[in-house]
Amino acid sequence: MKILVGLGNPGDKYENTRHNIGFMALEQFLKDYEPLKKTTWTKSTKFKADIAEIEWNRKTGEVEKVLLVKPATYMNNSGMSVKIVTDFYKVSPENMWIIHDDVDFPAGSMKIRFGGASAGHRGITSIIETLGTDKFWRFRLGIGRPREAGHSGVVRHVLDELTHEDHKAIRELLKHTSKAIELGLEKDLHAAMNRYNTK
Repeated sequence: MKILVGLGNPGDKYENTRHNIGFMALEQFLKDYEPLKKTTWTKSTKFKADIAEIEWNRKTGEVEKVLLVKPATYMNNSGMSVKIVTDFYKVSPENMWIIHDDVDFPAGSMKIRFGGASAGHRGITSIIETLGTDKFWRFRLGIGRPREAGHSGVVRHVLDELTHEDHKAIRELLKHTSKAIELGLEKDLHAAMNRYNTK
């Protein structure tokens, strides 16, 4: 079983902000994979998240259950929802893929990697602290550096809505992320890294 977690903040206020690109990526993947009428999310009070479940039918090999998770605990407490889900399904961190925004990469770029520090991302920090490990996969989706320096500049940047200039790059990024998830499920994430990591 795989657990795919998109990071973001719940509610209309945050829907189109840069910080919610993890939510957007999972939504794109579900739309690409399932017929439109099946692309439904269930609000789960037990998991403190919106969830969707699919069965991945590999061309060769067994069918694998895949759980898509959008935590409703807000970004800085993402670990709370992630721990509830992973404890319930008894899934090891190595089988969890976290998809999130990253200000250290240009808008539209992507880097898949395993483990490592949070690089100041509060959602990843929360997950590492709650799980007690950094040994999980991340899809780091570039949203570009803020024009304004310092912590307050970063906060404003990630919570701002996507600009008109952002849209084309982010739209392409979401398509690439969806394809990278598909290749990761079909083969493995090393294959996805080789094909989709921005050089």
